[in-house]
Amino acid sequence: MVGYDAVVVGSGHNALVAAAYLARAGWGVLVLEGNDRPGGLVRSDELTLPGFRHDNFSAAHPLFVAGPAYAELKSELDLEYLNTRYPTGVSLPDGRSSVVSTDLDENIVEANRLSPGDGDALGELFKEFGPSMDTVFALCSADLTTPSSAAAIQSLMHTPDGGFSDFAHMFTLSARNLLEQRFRSPVLRAMLAPWATHLGRAVDDANSGTWTVLVLAALTMVGMPIPKGGSEELIKALVKLIERNGGEVRCGQWVKHVLVEGGHAVGVRTADGDVIHARRAVIASVNPDQLYLKLLDHDHGVAPPTLRRQARDYRYGLGALQIHLALSEPARFHDERLTRVGQPHLTGGLNAISRATNEALRGLLPVEPTISWDTASTLDPSRCPPGRAVARLQMLEVPAVVRGDAAGTIRVDECGWTEDVKNAFADRVIDEAARHVPGLKDIIMDRHVISPRELAAFNPNCGPGDPFGGSHDLAQSYMFSPLPGQASHRTVVPNLYMVGAATWPGHGVNGGSGYIVAQELMD
Repeated sequence: MVGYDAVVVGSGHNALVAAAYLARAGWGVLVLEGNDRPGGLVRSDELTLPGFRHDNFSAAHPLFVAGPAYAELKSELDLEYLNTRYPTGVSLPDGRSSVVSTDLDENIVEANRLSPGDGDALGELFKEFGPSMDTVFALCSADLTTPSSAAAIQSLMHTPDGGFSDFAHMFTLSARNLLEQRFRSPVLRAMLAPWATHLGRAVDDANSGTWTVLVLAALTMVGMPIPKGGSEELIKALVKLIERNGGEVRCGQWVKHVLVEGGHAVGVRTADGDVIHARRAVIASVNPDQLYLKLLDHDHGVAPPTLRRQARDYRYGLGALQIHLALSEPARFHDERLTRVGQPHLTGGLNAISRATNEALRGLLPVEPTISWDTASTLDPSRCPPGRAVARLQMLEVPAVVRGDAAGTIRVDECGWTEDVKNAFADRVIDEAARHVPGLKDIIMDRHVISPRELAAFNPNCGPGDPFGGSHDLAQSYMFSPLPGQASHRTVVPNLYMVGAATWPGHGVNGGSGYIVAQELMD
């Protein structure tokens, strides 16, 4: 039996962050990945034409750059981030538009331009949220079940005299509540609202307002950084760091079971039958349904019946569809500023976002999807041949399991996301994008479409095609994450830990769960 101090199941960026820290601390670490190369949903390929390098799934890394893992590992990572002064913006079909800057004063001026008084309201929002910001960001890299976290949460939610704080009230608000209460401009509302969906929350969900403010604060602080050469450069840098410190990363190695002896996790068995011993920890970058119903399913009695029931009830959310474009020249917007924006949204506004989400929740292709647009080649010319451009159009308001079309023009049957369905919907998206980007159709050289079906086939953590690795509504977040019976990265099996999107602080390239588990194991 081969042995290591820690065996890591899966190689998403959180798994690699944990492995990197442990390897640096002198642990013998082995990372096992089932796919052909590491990284999970952080991957870059020539999806369209030769020389056009696209980020297949995730693209920008603002939350990772803002977090402690990057701050502590930065000097050891062979990685360069490129950034922009304008992280996000918005284009509406009638030509109205706006941008967000990394300069708060500039944003206040822009908001007042959109509607007198909105800039002052934006400044006031930052003043109110400011005293809580350090605590909130610190909690995003902390185990919420520890006494220190409990004290921090208590300080956020309560005033010194025992009442509830302004933050506690804001914590309950939906993005719609917050934006309609604070701002009059429909353009400003439309610019900020889509960011709730990037974190797996709907604009009408309770608590989505908190995440809208959190993302706005992060974008203002760190911009919209992308790795030079492609999103996967982060993965390559982490793997190099692990290997420089004696760790190993093996691909093409699916883990079949987590082995338990004497009630403790002691290793894994691969699909090929290899048994690998873990002396100190098994770290599983999987969702709770996979862990408790598959990887541990053979060990009856290891997990309590209540926890297994909760794992069966684990919910997945909406899907995502991406269209990757090879362009003969850079795209042009009606508002020239948007050509310099990291990820602008093309949308009909707050109600259009809400309507598209509602349609998707009912299993329908939305009539007017919100389009998250990014053109990595603007910042990073190495992504494509000279004079050309790459673009990614991402739609987060699509059903993971499609049952129909809200517009009634695309035929959907029990086969769901077929090639015909995904390409017909992609045509709708391109038509919508062309309302914002003049001449778009004339400069498309090739395209590659990724639907929820491809997501599900590529990564088991996506379930039926959910890029967020599970629903992130209030009932499946915070103290209920990953499960109500396991509000921590520590599982009910000693020496077995979880990282990844299903665990706090949730999905996205943030490195949070990997950092949290590594710190606990090294303490």
